[in-house]
Amino acid sequence: MATGPRYKVPMRRRKEGKTNYHTRLSLIISKRDRIVVRKSTRNTQIQLIAPTPVGDVTYVSAISTELGKFGYTGPTGNTTAAYLTGLLFGYRCLKSGYEEGIADIGLHSSTHGSRIYAALKGIVDSGVDVPHDSSVFPSDERISGKDSAEYNDRDISSVFETAKENIIAEYR
Repeated sequence: MATGPRYKVPMRRRKEGKTNYHTRLSLIISKRDRIVVRKSTRNTQIQLIAPTPVGDVTYVSAISTELGKFGYTGPTGNTTAAYLTGLLFGYRCLKSGYEEGIADIGLHSSTHGSRIYAALKGIVDSGVDVPHDSSVFPSDERISGKDSAEYNDRDISSVFETAKENIIAEYR
């Protein structure tokens, strides 16, 4: 362990691997609300967060476990569920009066075609203004679940279409 007068102990959340403070500072300086996308093995969670001097405030939130209300019976930890969660989140933002934000993927690796970018595509497709590059989005076949039918025993593309129509019908 390093010792001496020049050694600086890192902040607790940096030691735990939860926060990159340099990236967080640049997002806060942008003066835009952050669209925070977090994924786990089973779920995708999206929040619209604004920084305040007291602490961050969450305005709008969506999690992939809520998709069952809209007729989605597939797994909630895949690309299809991430897209639908993004679509649901985007429509909730527009309904609440928030029309823009900046993507915050945290410490997740930026991989083209990943679930994070599927969620971002859902947000953009709903009409929320988020700076992005369209080349990072997954293909439409991957989002709709048609490509997973080749190696899974279950085709979720019809369930995807039903859930997408139900989300659009409720928030339009």
